[in-house]
Amino acid sequence: MNQIKFSVFVSGALAMTVCAMAHGGAHWGYSGEQGPDNWGKLDASYAACATGKNQSPIDLANFTEADLEPIAFAYKPGTTEIINNGHTVLINYATGSSITVDGRVFELKQFHFHAPSENTINGKHFPLESQLVHADKDGNLAVVSVMFEMGRNNAMLSPLWMKMPDKAGEMNALPKTYDVSAMLPSDRDYYRFDGSLTTPPCTEGVLWLVLKQPAIASKPQIDRFTTVMGHPNNRPVQPVNEREVLK
Repeated sequence: MNQIKFSVFVSGALAMTVCAMAHGGAHWGYSGEQGPDNWGKLDASYAACATGKNQSPIDLANFTEADLEPIAFAYKPGTTEIINNGHTVLINYATGSSITVDGRVFELKQFHFHAPSENTINGKHFPLESQLVHADKDGNLAVVSVMFEMGRNNAMLSPLWMKMPDKAGEMNALPKTYDVSAMLPSDRDYYRFDGSLTTPPCTEGVLWLVLKQPAIASKPQIDRFTTVMGHPNNRPVQPVNEREVLK
């Protein structure tokens, strides 16, 4: 199978690689001996998957009230290609779109999908979750998570889904005219917690921003993604431990 890789560099040396086989690491999956329960045993570089104390996803509950400043979204059209890497469907994004949190600017690198949702809210799974991955100038990551309820057709997803590759290892080019902000709900209040990558190497130090209001996608759109994946691609929720979930 062709290996298609996309890397976001964290703290200079560490890379998050979204590909059919993690760069420099053992093959992993979502079931059986290569499934989430065994990720920490597959490769020494995946140790955090088993030993980390701030792992993602989580069940967002028992919230702590906080005066969270609004996320400053500065998105513009910029999709470049859509990739099926066998673990998810991923859309790379051109430079120039960002969010600002706590005065720090994080540039949008890519967004991808999980079905059912990885994070849950008060124990509730959603049929689909999109995770928008951003990096600041030092390589620190921030993920904006968007849950999807089943309902009407999502106009932003439609042109992307038409280009969705059916097979792992395939990629299709996208015009840069698609604006991911059209996929987001109108109300952008959010929950916040400190977490990790949800795939090996499960690196911690990731800022998670989970929008409270779900977006909407139609049943055919959700079914299209799950059919292409052929299996659930969500890591089970992890212990919250001593973390606070701010709202």
